[in-house]
Order: sequence, then C-alpha cells, then structure tokens
Amino acid sequence: MTLPQEIRAALHVGEDDELEFIVDEAGEVTVRGYRLIPVDQLWFFTPEWQHLEQEADQELAAGAELETFEDGDSFLRALADSAGISLAEIHPENR
Repeated sequence: MTLPQEIRAALHVGEDDELEFIVDEAGEVTVRGYRLIPVDQLWFFTPEWQHLEQEADQELAAGAELETFEDGDSFLRALADSAGISLAEIHPENR
C-alpha cells in the first residue's frame, strides 16, 4: 500500500512497517503504524524509560512506600500539587 509522506509521518511508519486497521461498531476505521510493538507504544521501550522501570522495580523490591489514592480526582490533585500546577491544567473538567 502506498501512503503519502504526510500520512506516513503522522503514523510514524517507514517503507517496510506494517499498518493495523481497527474497525469499531460504528464502522469508523482507526489506522496505526505497527511493528512488533505498536508505534504509539514505542516510548515505553526506549532505553531511558526501561531504566526508569528498572529503578521503580528496585524501589518496590526494597520496600519503598507507595502512595495510594481513594479515587482518580485525589490522584490528579496530588499529581498537580507535585508538579506545582493547578488541577485544571491537567484535568479540564475541574475548572
């Protein structure tokens, strides 16, 4: 299948990459670039991210305390507070 350059760029695919087509119940088609790992999930497999995952695993194995939250809103409030931003900046429904 030949795709225009702007579509290949938007899908982050090259000449030999595969495409995945998903058709929902309404008949809408979603297309994404696909390798062994879907291209929209490649960030997780970067060396930097894998290093952070290993650090997190080591912290958990060492008994690091985890913070838990009652619900999604309390999590988002804590996330906003730790980032020094307002909750509305990450969760527009709370404006």
